[in-house]
Amino acid sequence: MENITISENGRYLKRKNEKFFYLADTCWSVFTNATMEEWEEYLIYRKMQGFNVLQINILPQWDASESDLQIYPYKLNSDGSFDFNCRNIEYFNRAEKMLEMAVERGFIPALVLLWCNYVPDTWANKFMENNKMPYEHVEPYVEYAAQKFSKFNPIWIISGDTNFPTELSIKYYETALNKIKELCPKLLTTLHIQGRLVDIPEQLMNNKNLDFYVYQSGHNNDYRHMAYEMAEDFYNKDITRPVINLEPCYEQMGFSRKQYGRFTRFDVRKAAWQSLLAGANAGITYGAHGIWSWHKRGKKFGFYAGEGFDYPYDWREALRFEGAWDYAYAKWFFEAHDLMIAEPLDIVKNETREIRALGKLDLSVIAVYVPVNTTIKLSINLNNYDLKIIDLEYKKIALPKVSFYKDETIIEMHKFNEDVLIIAEKSILTT
Repeated sequence: MENITISENGRYLKRKNEKFFYLADTCWSVFTNATMEEWEEYLIYRKMQGFNVLQINILPQWDASESDLQIYPYKLNSDGSFDFNCRNIEYFNRAEKMLEMAVERGFIPALVLLWCNYVPDTWANKFMENNKMPYEHVEPYVEYAAQKFSKFNPIWIISGDTNFPTELSIKYYETALNKIKELCPKLLTTLHIQGRLVDIPEQLMNNKNLDFYVYQSGHNNDYRHMAYEMAEDFYNKDITRPVINLEPCYEQMGFSRKQYGRFTRFDVRKAAWQSLLAGANAGITYGAHGIWSWHKRGKKFGFYAGEGFDYPYDWREALRFEGAWDYAYAKWFFEAHDLMIAEPLDIVKNETREIRALGKLDLSVIAVYVPVNTTIKLSINLNNYDLKIIDLEYKKIALPKVSFYKDETIIEMHKFNEDVLIIAEKSILTT
């Protein structure tokens, strides 16, 4: 399988010299929770939908659902912590087989090396003090992961849900980043950082071994706007790299901090389109509450650190949430209109930042996302364009009623009930 590379302009991903839209699913906990039969069922379904990347945690995720497999990467001490001197080869061989099954179906693994709970001083490690990885084990662990998994040409996600509160925590991730790049120089790397965090330590930000940006707009009901605000921030950083929202709100996940409510299909679709049109247009990651923790009915799911996401659905139910199809449609749309090479546009005159616009450099194609129905005012004359409105809930297509002025286009309120995408393509007769 061909590995993923970065475009010459540093804005998007490529595979076999073609533009590559990253469409991932978060199945963080499959190595510890999924049986081989379950894994095969999952792969068949997501492959059918068009997903091409699977985000997996190599080591057990601290907030995963209870598993009846009882398989761990290291020998357990009497207090339940890992003996990092005693690796469980069976665990890694099983993970290797699971990746082989995924790659055979065309998926690219995106593997997390060190979720935050394994690194001292991070926000999650304080809740699991007895299970941090000693620093002297970081390089040997990374070397072993490269030995076992590099043949699958994975993307290496160096960190998981992390902040960088101390020099020691930064040292862990810097060491892991440099070591994996030394061992796998042609494979891409990134840092999965804590929700709503946009500042990366200088020694990591300026590290030539870091290939692309990802961010987490997250699962907090009060910060939905971060989907597009964080996209803007990373898109405009001094060092240009592709940008992806690696963890938007998950479908049917309860609001964090134990707030009452869950994110709906509309909510996760909105997060995706706002991210994509605000600068994070190298791809998008979907999440279903029940897949990421690989939850099975009747098993425990803990509320840690005040997150309180409410109970997950059984993984088979979560696998079939409708929102995954919406993300697959976004991938199809971006590929069909070649929008990985587009850039955010400041053309929306409505007094809201919720409506987002993106266009190709030559403005031959312009897309506008409208989450709530209203008349749209654009500071560009689209008289020579063919315009359509796409109902993103049912994928119906309508022709809008449009008025043109000297430097303005007004698109009258449509008749659909939920969010829409307005697509404007320059007429062939005028190109």
